[in-house]
Amino acid sequence: MNSPSTAAILPADAAGIAAAATLIRAGQPVAVPTETVYGLAADATNGEAVARIYAAKGRPAFNPLIVHCRDFTEAARIARFDAAAEALAAAFWPGALTIVAPRRDDAGIAEIVTAALPTIAVRVPAHPVMQALLAAVGGPLAAPSANRSGRVSPTTAAHVASSLGGEIRLILDAGPSPLGLESTIVATDGEGLRLLRAGPIDAAALTAATGQAVISSDQGKIEAPGQLASHYAPAKPLRLNAQTAAPDEFHLGFGAVPGDWSLSRDGDLIAAAANLFAGLHIAEASDKPRIAVAPIPIAGLGAAIADRLQRASAPAADFSRSA
Repeated sequence: MNSPSTAAILPADAAGIAAAATLIRAGQPVAVPTETVYGLAADATNGEAVARIYAAKGRPAFNPLIVHCRDFTEAARIARFDAAAEALAAAFWPGALTIVAPRRDDAGIAEIVTAALPTIAVRVPAHPVMQALLAAVGGPLAAPSANRSGRVSPTTAAHVASSLGGEIRLILDAGPSPLGLESTIVATDGEGLRLLRAGPIDAAALTAATGQAVISSDQGKIEAPGQLASHYAPAKPLRLNAQTAAPDEFHLGFGAVPGDWSLSRDGDLIAAAANLFAGLHIAEASDKPRIAVAPIPIAGLGAAIADRLQRASAPAADFSRSA
């Protein structure tokens, strides 16, 4: 059952965009129109802000998100583009194409956005409202579709209000999304183009822009946002629901269990989600050969955290695929 709508719906004019930018700078997600579908946008450099996207959507697992940028120059500061990717950007940006490319080490994007992958999905949107919001915020925005996970994607402000109105503060209304279909996602890796999600830009257009054939997606190499929940696992054994840790375990704490490093000393699930990948990296880099994680409530966003940790604690053989 959807929550009653409490979100303000404002026209996507200068005042509405300014209000949305203020909320985003304060770490809150807002719903905004794009040419594909309405997106739920948050500051891509703020892990807790992005965690609020997951909480609002009820996203069942940690899947990487698409990062929206003002232009190619901004996108190139967070991703490394090869010649094929540059050709695609020149042909289709701004527009309904998402490119998956290696993430730069100094990208400054929150770990939760990419699910700790070495790649990042980026797009330069064409919608004037999304472009105005990007300019007003002054940085990249993570923005999946603005709907409860698993439900039909929203193409109007009313759709967003029906699905997420009780979870977010503001929806910008610019009428129906012109395309009404999520962006095409493509990866380039030197072997050709891999279509990871079909969308408004078809395979023939991708080939025409680059001279490269579109080949079958190999999920053992690069995968699209939404397909990578089980990808990341630390190189050390991971034990869950650990109130205490053995001498050879690095203990990730939560709430009343302090651990060696806490996902959230206040027991805040949004903060824990934002800190999860960073905490696993810290534990992996420690001199202790094993990792233990304190119990985390399986409620709301905690269910997604539990899902991610369960996959991370699986035998190494279950995570044999590489990006």
